[in-house]
Parts: sequence; C-alpha cells; structure tokens
Amino acid sequence: MSEETFWNDPEKAQDVVKTTKAHKDKIEEFNSLVKMHEDIEMMISFIEEGDSSFEAEMKETLAKIEDNLDILKLETLLSGEYDSNNAILSIHAGTGGLDAQDWAKMLLRMYLRWAEKKGYKVKTLDLIDDPEAGIKSATLLIEGINAYGYLKSEKGVHRLVRISPFNASGKRHTSFASIDVMPEIDDSVQIDINPAHLRIDTFRSSGAGGQHINTTDSAVRITHIPTGVVVACQNERSQHSNKDTAMKMLKAKLLELKRLEQKERIEDIQGEYGQIAWGNQIRSYVFNPYNLVKDHRTNAETGNLQVVMDGEIDLFINAYLKSNINI
Repeated sequence: MSEETFWNDPEKAQDVVKTTKAHKDKIEEFNSLVKMHEDIEMMISFIEEGDSSFEAEMKETLAKIEDNLDILKLETLLSGEYDSNNAILSIHAGTGGLDAQDWAKMLLRMYLRWAEKKGYKVKTLDLIDDPEAGIKSATLLIEGINAYGYLKSEKGVHRLVRISPFNASGKRHTSFASIDVMPEIDDSVQIDINPAHLRIDTFRSSGAGGQHINTTDSAVRITHIPTGVVVACQNERSQHSNKDTAMKMLKAKLLELKRLEQKERIEDIQGEYGQIAWGNQIRSYVFNPYNLVKDHRTNAETGNLQVVMDGEIDLFINAYLKSNINI
C-alpha cells in the first residue's frame, strides 16, 4: 500500500484495502480478547487475596470474553469459497396476499437493521412496492467482510403467524416470504453463458431517484431461458450499470445452481427455478397467541420477538453456522 503506484489501479487497490482492513480487524479482536483475559487474571488474584469487590466485574468480563470468542471462532471458520464475499439478498412475498407483502416488508426492515448493526453497507438493487401494503419483492447488495458467510443461513422460507391487520374478523393468519442469498462474484470468476440463452428487457425504474431515473428505461431485467432464472436491477441511472449488476447477479445464481446440481457446465442445468427458494419453512415467527421465533433446522428459539424484528438475528445465524462446522 505504501508503493507510489498503488492507486494506479483503483479497483485492485480497493480490494487490497478491504483485505487489509479485514486482517487488522481480526488482529484487534484477538488482542482485545488477550487484554480481557489479562484483566480477568488480575481480578482473580485480587479476589483470592480477599477483595470481593471485583467479583461482579469479573463475571461480566468473563461473559463478554465467551461471547467474543464465539464470534471470532465463527469468523475464523467461515472458510467457504465465497464466505468472505458481499451478499446479494432477495426477498419475495409468498402466499398470503397483503399479509405476505407486509411480512416481506417487515423482513426487509429486519435485514436492514441487522446490516446496520454489523456496520455493513447496503444498496437496494431492485424494489417492487405494492400500492396497498408492503412489497412484492426486494433485492439488496450487502457489502462487508463475511456478509455472504453469515447470510447464507437465511436462505429459505420464513413463516409468520399473527392477527391480520388486513382482516376485520380478527383471526390468526399465516403468511410466507422466501429469502434467497447469493455471493457477489467479481469478474475474476469465469462463467460461460450463451448470449442466445438470455432475454434482456428494459423498463422504467419504479423507485425514487434523480431527474432521469424515472423518465428513461434504465432498469434491466435478464431472464436465463433454459433455467427460468430472472434477475433485475434498477438502482443506477445508467442502463449499462444496471445491466452489469444484473449480469453479476445472474452469474452468482447460476453458479449456485451449478453447485447444487453438481453439473459440469451451466448448459447442463435445465428446468424452472423461479421458485427455487420455496419449500418447508426454515423459521417461524409467531406473534399470536404467544411470542416466539424458532429456527426449525437448529431448534434455536427466543421469545423476544421485537428484538429479532429489530435485527438481532445472530442467535439463529450462529446456531446454523455451528451446526454446519461442528464447533
């Protein structure tokens, strides 16, 4: 980084800066643990000499060490090929009408809050609002170290049980929304996609923006015809930029399908995958007659529903990661 030519290639330089920061952060986390451990040893020596005033502080510091050590273990063991990458997270309202669209919007808020707490940056790549309530779908780019490694645990169907605010009878209603998560991949990952297999449509952006974003056909939708995979981007004013981002999203999705089907080539993947995320729910959020959020894969659960909806989902993410890497 100290070389005079370092910034001659800004894109490469940014990658180096990002990697360097990740290493520095991990070293600082470790040094913080060492410092707390030294403090604990000192407090124990005082307690052994008869000074009990340090007991409460020692227990508090010990609990903090255990929590931070757990997090550091997970970060260290996130060793998948794309775990350290940014994440592309998509939310789709499922069955349940307006309730499902409202539920999708609630999940969008939850993930935005989670990303904010993690210090991650978020770009909205695509958002389809409904004039009555909620959203039909949304796609976010979540930028930060290990964003995909953490969020890959959220892929699947999320189920809501509550008294519907859209139903005058006051009965309980069940709604569904699906979450799809892909790693953002850069141009160094080579994927051969036949241009003849793509249908590219342009349309007018529906989001709020500058003086041109809603007056030109800048938004781009790309359909991979053999698989039925559809991606869209309307974040940028430039149609060219939206197309580049949409192609990255498509490559990431096809790469994931290729991995799941254990195929040698993209051309070998066939079938309709528009609803690939759908299946049995991975997590249930019960608002009535009691408060409970339960992950059905790990049995992790909490009754503190509002805290979860405010973005505190690390309980479920960590439980999933632990179950997959056998900590």
